[in-house]
Amino acid sequence: MADWMLNRRVLPWLVTLGAFLMWEGVVRTFQIQAFILPAPSLVATTLVAQWEPILQHSLQTLMTTLVGLGLAIGFGVLLGLAVGASEKIYAGLYPLMVAFNSIPKVALVPILVIWFGIGTVPAILTAFLISFFPIVVNIATGLATVEPELNDLMRSLGANRLTVLRKVGLPRTLPYFFAALKVAVTLAFVGSVISETVAANAGVGYMMMVAGSRFEVPLVFAGLVVVGAMGIVLYQAFEWLERRLTFWAVRG
Repeated sequence: MADWMLNRRVLPWLVTLGAFLMWEGVVRTFQIQAFILPAPSLVATTLVAQWEPILQHSLQTLMTTLVGLGLAIGFGVLLGLAVGASEKIYAGLYPLMVAFNSIPKVALVPILVIWFGIGTVPAILTAFLISFFPIVVNIATGLATVEPELNDLMRSLGANRLTVLRKVGLPRTLPYFFAALKVAVTLAFVGSVISETVAANAGVGYMMMVAGSRFEVPLVFAGLVVVGAMGIVLYQAFEWLERRLTFWAVRG
């Protein structure tokens, strides 16, 4: 068990370090110009040299992502419960949700700009729109897969529909919820950065767009590294929370 925990903690760092070393070796071996593919050492130097603007834009992106994800969690959980608990709501809304989720969210950004102007609001809404669907689907799936025997047992004990939902349905959906949450957090970052590259005056996406127009490719990659790092931190935070709230669902 100790060896497994050690591998779980150390192995991701070793693989990441190996990937960066390979990247550095390819750039140096083939003498690739920095405006095409900067070496990780140059990206790290850029992160240190321009840490202040990078930090400011990163905090903006983190804020829009967290707000959009929060809205997606609230709306997604409520809609997922409704869809999973009622066959009529499922039949009426599910095709519409699938059709809406098929629309590329980048195509909605210009519409959001017309409605709300350039800035933070379109980024928040894009993060919300791109991340709420997995939460709805997983919550609905969790409710729909509750064993009929459990429902029958609770009803035989005199529990009403709301009590069955609270005592059986909600705990049953927790593993599905956290699985969706770990997907949604990465999608929320994608939505924020996409909107920032199209219609914003702050954020990592805006910084990368401006840097790309100036051929400051190391700064573009620095932005990518920062977004990836923030995504990993939030993913790990949700995974930590999942292990403590759904330990009963893990076997072994």
